[in-house]
Amino acid sequence: MRSRVSYIGKLSLKSRLLLATVIWLTVMVSIAGVGIPVLVNDYLVDATKERLQLSMTEISTNLQLAEDQTLSLSQPLSDPRFQQRFSGLYWSISAGSQQLRSPSLAGKDFYEDVKGPLKEIHGARKETLITISDSWLPDGSQHPVKVMIGIDEDPTEDVLKSLTSKLWVILSMLFIGVLVLIGLQVAWSLLPLNDMQRELVALKEGKQDALSTNYPQEVSPLVSDLNALLFHYHELLSRARHHAGNLSHALKTPLSVLKNDILTLDEETQKKLLPSVTQIQTQIDYHLGRARVAGSMNILAVKSNPCERVDAITMAFDKVYASREIIVVNELDDALDVAVDPADLDEMLGNVLENGYKWAKSLVRVYEIDAGRETVQLCIEDDGDGIPKEEMANVLERSVRLDESVPGTGLGLNIVKEIAHSYRGKLDLCNGRMGGLKVVLTVKRAR
Repeated sequence: MRSRVSYIGKLSLKSRLLLATVIWLTVMVSIAGVGIPVLVNDYLVDATKERLQLSMTEISTNLQLAEDQTLSLSQPLSDPRFQQRFSGLYWSISAGSQQLRSPSLAGKDFYEDVKGPLKEIHGARKETLITISDSWLPDGSQHPVKVMIGIDEDPTEDVLKSLTSKLWVILSMLFIGVLVLIGLQVAWSLLPLNDMQRELVALKEGKQDALSTNYPQEVSPLVSDLNALLFHYHELLSRARHHAGNLSHALKTPLSVLKNDILTLDEETQKKLLPSVTQIQTQIDYHLGRARVAGSMNILAVKSNPCERVDAITMAFDKVYASREIIVVNELDDALDVAVDPADLDEMLGNVLENGYKWAKSLVRVYEIDAGRETVQLCIEDDGDGIPKEEMANVLERSVRLDESVPGTGLGLNIVKEIAHSYRGKLDLCNGRMGGLKVVLTVKRAR
């Protein structure tokens, strides 16, 4: 039951409207297809009985009672079918032991066929009849006169069948016509939502930064609010990154001066003061990294090319770590785009590649693994000594460093982890085939 509800809940608005229309039309057409023939049948039977009533009046007018209580008709009935054998139109008159029959009965009589609560009356050829009957006591008669007139119901049934078949053709055409008309109406009414969907895709692909304002009045408030939210978000993002950069530059110089001044003091004083300054620097780096992450969450229109960013970062690190003579092999597809802001992608790849430059013996390999239609895994693997499995979870924590002899703050992988999480991705560590560490960065593909 829950699966049915969840399936219905996933239906599009167009599918829901069309499904409701099909159900409604099916019910209405079915009621009409069954109900109209019943009404027509009742009408035809009533009309037939009215015609038979004329013959009943004619019989009552022409019926004569002789002195010896013998019944007779003064003249034949006007309808010639009463005179034709097995014509399907019959009358029968009975009074006591006397019984008169129309020549059309050919000496036979009506007979009843009881089927449960239904009672059918049949004629000379065992055809089912539509009948009327009446009884009265003529003047001077010792017995009441009973008159029954019947007519074959087959012609009425034939008319009803022909009418029903034509009715179903008309109802079927009406069903298809109304369904097509409502389908066109629904499609036309939902065109603005289709336009909005295309514009949202364009927003995600970075082709535009706001929705157009040419929408119906029912949708315009939503579009206006969404545009205002996008503008406000981009303003906040730009302002936050600007302030984070200003704060970084403003604090870097005083800290450098303070650190240099401490290094001029005696060794014992340095041991007391340097840890505090280093801790301040670590906290600043960490929170500035967090500020960059907070500004990058849930951006709609972001796209960057990992292959290009790896080439740019590698070019810079080749100069910084020239003495180590590390070779970086970039195997990323140059047509691959990911849904990550270029600055944030540089932050993640830069931190991981810098670790590769620090710990690799000679080679760092960068490649991608297809992780599905929407996600891709960016893998950075080196030929260094790697990290013990029991320490892999720890190095992702804040300020954890496994080797204090190598410069660093221990914040890099933690910041990469948080940035990846902000983009609904993840960071995983494992041992690579080259003997060193393999970093797997899972992110979404750009649409």
